[in-house]
Amino acid sequence: MSKKVAVITGSADGLGKGIAERLAADGFRIVLSDINAGLLATTEQEFRSNGFEVSSFVGNVARRDEQFALVAHAVAAFGQVDVFINNAGIEDVMPLDAVREPDLEKVFAVNVYSVVYGTQAAAEQMKKQGTGGKIINACSIAGHESYEFLSVYCATKHAVRSLTQSAAKELARHKITVNAYCPGVAATRMWDRIDEEMGKYLGTKPGEAFERFSSGILLGRPQTAKDVADFVHYLASPDSDYMTGQSIMIDGGIVLR
Repeated sequence: MSKKVAVITGSADGLGKGIAERLAADGFRIVLSDINAGLLATTEQEFRSNGFEVSSFVGNVARRDEQFALVAHAVAAFGQVDVFINNAGIEDVMPLDAVREPDLEKVFAVNVYSVVYGTQAAAEQMKKQGTGGKIINACSIAGHESYEFLSVYCATKHAVRSLTQSAAKELARHKITVNAYCPGVAATRMWDRIDEEMGKYLGTKPGEAFERFSSGILLGRPQTAKDVADFVHYLASPDSDYMTGQSIMIDGGIVLR
């Protein structure tokens, strides 16, 4: 994987940063992308301090033109795109009867539109290169199971799972594989926000909702960024060349299929 180029959206922090760190350690040249310019700059400097080849791009994944600009930035920086990871995502916690049009638009734009636009941009470049490539999407256990107060988020992740399958069928003839990873309960800022919002509807104290969701993990602990990154390493490597159209759970044993 040395000298290949991996682009990771939502990679200034959290699971995306962990994935970028693992792929950088594998030898990939890394393009970080995030909407948070300050945090992104800090992460880029951290990568440089660790001796990684890295560039960064501030962008909004919900905008098609910015996803194409991200790919253009990667090509300008490193000459190619071999792996594109649609990692960026947001949550929305509320009862179904409280959901309104702005809620749907916000979460679908970041979680679903971004996957469409990122896939389009990456696939266009990979076709030009003529050497195939790998598109990897962030799905979730919420793409296989649905949860109360997370109806909109779950709907978006079911959509990502479907898009992964459709894109895999369309792009296989170009030697482009499309797969997804499905995390469970991780100790991230997203889950801090989910825990806080869940408390409003479940009457739980800080940390209790997170503990409730974590208690069903068969392996006995919440997941870390490394757990997810180690699996994405496989999806980005030649070892997964014969896999496409799959959305695989990496959750410690919460949802069993």
